[in-house]
Amino acid sequence: MTVAPHDDPASIRPFTVSIPDADLDDLRDRLARTRWPDPETVDDWSQGVPVRHARALVDHWQHDYDWRRFEAELNRFPQFLTTIDGVDIHFIHVRSTNPGAVPIVLTHGWPGSIAEFLRMIGPLTDPEAHGGDARDSFDVVVPSLPGFGFSGKPTETGWDVTRIASAWAELMRRLGYDRWAAQGGDWGGVVTTALGAMQPDGLIGLHLNTPYAFPAEVPDELSPEEQRAVDGLAYYSGVLGGSNHLQSTKPETVGIALADSPAGQAAWIYEKFQSKTDNDGLAEDALRVDDMLDVISLYWFTNSAASSARIYWENRAGSFAGPKLTLPVAVTVFPRDVPRLPRSWIEDTYADLVHFAEAEHGGHFAALEQPGTLVDEIRAGLRPLRRHRDHDAHTPVDRA
Repeated sequence: MTVAPHDDPASIRPFTVSIPDADLDDLRDRLARTRWPDPETVDDWSQGVPVRHARALVDHWQHDYDWRRFEAELNRFPQFLTTIDGVDIHFIHVRSTNPGAVPIVLTHGWPGSIAEFLRMIGPLTDPEAHGGDARDSFDVVVPSLPGFGFSGKPTETGWDVTRIASAWAELMRRLGYDRWAAQGGDWGGVVTTALGAMQPDGLIGLHLNTPYAFPAEVPDELSPEEQRAVDGLAYYSGVLGGSNHLQSTKPETVGIALADSPAGQAAWIYEKFQSKTDNDGLAEDALRVDDMLDVISLYWFTNSAASSARIYWENRAGSFAGPKLTLPVAVTVFPRDVPRLPRSWIEDTYADLVHFAEAEHGGHFAALEQPGTLVDEIRAGLRPLRRHRDHDAHTPVDRA
């Protein structure tokens, strides 16, 4: 990686991704020497990633995947580092050329990364070039969470979502924005929700594709949609919850294994893509193999398995019962998300729900699976806030 020298921690330094050739050679060597376990004793994914599917993914990674292609794609966008609260924060920052563009910070989750937003940057910053309206333009800021990707790895405890949200507010202030919006899903949705709860100066509203709106106490009588959400949470916490539980209790233990084995790192993330995307039985139905390997490679080359897993440990007391928010919130629910929340609970949690929609396709990784739909939903969801650009940042707008 190439970083401009600096003396002032608050400075914003240009950054370029440049993984050494030796690291690429080391990866291929490790992949070639993978020691595989015996095959599973079932004919489905109930014991985890089937060995035959893991072998196919690793073979593609070793022989056909081109990291330099993805590296060049990253470097097409202006990237920077700035030190906030003692940690280097890596971020992409693309300003729109259109007047009146609304700044927006997009936050990924786990096992997400900045990679999932790359196809959205052009349509958000330059809508006209992608069949949209210039009046829907955004300045886009895409930071890597602390401990993820090219951001620094915290060396002390305490980096919970509230601290991350405070860092994001400082980042937007440092970039000179006095009026901005925020968007996120998965852990990015938790950070964005934390921003909504603290309402820092300049934050005008949120878009969430993972709403944290479970009631603090679930009623005894539930509608079919509410029962689906309860069942989905049980599935998320139970059958799908192995990695979450391990990372919230022993992130360093699993981190040691994943830091040493790229095949293990690949399987660890691949299973999440398979279980949480809108697919017909395989992750490859929803995502291109190279898209998955872009994400996996980013975790591998930055050695961030352990440091990224600690977000679960730092927030292990959290729940899907998020805080009630009063600033404008837009929500898009994707059909194969887990859990999928009903509108009734979302309306009860967000007092100023300016937009609600249910997408036709997509799962938990909406930005990676359905970037076009998510772009359209961000535009539609935050459009009401543009009509109030001269008002106070927290003036209520009409409900949709």
